[in-house]
Amino acid sequence: MVDGTGFPGGAGTLVEALAARGVSRRRFLQFCSAMTAALALPKSYTPRIVAALSQQTRPTVVWLEFQDCAGNTESLLRSSHPDVAQLVIEILSLNYHETIMAAAGKQAEQNLDDVVTTLPGQYVAIVEGSIPTAENGVYCTIAGRTALDIVNRVTKSAAVTIAVGDCAWDGGFVSLGPTQGKGVGQVVSGVSPINMGGCPHNSVNLAAVIVHYLTFKSAPALDQFGRPLFAYGHLIHDQCERRSHFDAGRFVEQWGDEGARNGWCLYKMGCKGPATNYNCSIARWNDETNWPIGAGHGCIGCAAPAFWAQMSPFYSRLPNVQMIGVDTTAQTIGLVAIGGVAALTAVHGVGVIARMQRNRRRAKVAADGTVVLEPPPGPDAGAGTPGGAAAGGTN
Repeated sequence: MVDGTGFPGGAGTLVEALAARGVSRRRFLQFCSAMTAALALPKSYTPRIVAALSQQTRPTVVWLEFQDCAGNTESLLRSSHPDVAQLVIEILSLNYHETIMAAAGKQAEQNLDDVVTTLPGQYVAIVEGSIPTAENGVYCTIAGRTALDIVNRVTKSAAVTIAVGDCAWDGGFVSLGPTQGKGVGQVVSGVSPINMGGCPHNSVNLAAVIVHYLTFKSAPALDQFGRPLFAYGHLIHDQCERRSHFDAGRFVEQWGDEGARNGWCLYKMGCKGPATNYNCSIARWNDETNWPIGAGHGCIGCAAPAFWAQMSPFYSRLPNVQMIGVDTTAQTIGLVAIGGVAALTAVHGVGVIARMQRNRRRAKVAADGTVVLEPPPGPDAGAGTPGGAAAGGTN
């Protein structure tokens, strides 16, 4: 059952809900510290997150699933280390999720209707999968209603909407098919979802977004594609453990060769790291043990816009990347391959902290269309300046 106070979903605060599941105060503090790190905030923000979550009732969440492969749900359910995502699953009041809820049929749909009608502006809506738009959306219906109708009704009454995975962001692979699948922001007017690109998304980032919202009552700073900067503000190329091999001109030339055995750069095998923004190498997968490039497979750019079309063929290398001394050229590829220089967002929350914490180079497009990298700013440059902007990657 739900009530009408704060973020409803059951009696007691998050701390009490965790305690009921045997989670100690120490473990809760570790969770808050991990969230501070995931959000790229200074350690001094941990007490603020602790205070906010200690007083917060369990947030109500509805998870809509449309045209998809269920990969984002699987990603969420298989997060076990660190316990960040797992704890968020435990403390959420997940009133509706077709894959994992016990209710079925009319009872399940009644749960969704109860949340939308009794808690407008008080719940989190998470959308997985694309929304078909061909023939007025008849290619995906649930309980006799089209996905197009459902997503409009649910997201317009939500406090915040999060689109997980590429299909919910921009239609993904489904957008290339006959159903004309589109992302949430493309079909719902007046709603600006937080887009968690990736095929699938990384649930650690989703947990961080929810915690940020509960703590600051606002979305984290976003890039021009509506993606959180803490997760999508840097090129994979700049955070890759094989970057030194790229700079030294050591490349895997074919699968299984000496370079592959020695962990050399996968650029020539089609790696899209120089053109993709994501924190894959930091958040990682499978209990944070590894990530695609670490496992020996090049990045396919799954966190980039329209990556199925823009990044194919996946095993063909990016054009015009200089082999030696490639720092500037690789940055240029990352800035222009998909759509130009990123326009970063308002100075608040993670936005200002990201600029203060990360001494990143800025870039601008010159009159002749080339990308010019500026020298790194000082440690305090631009901090706290309203409207300040830095250059992110391209996607």
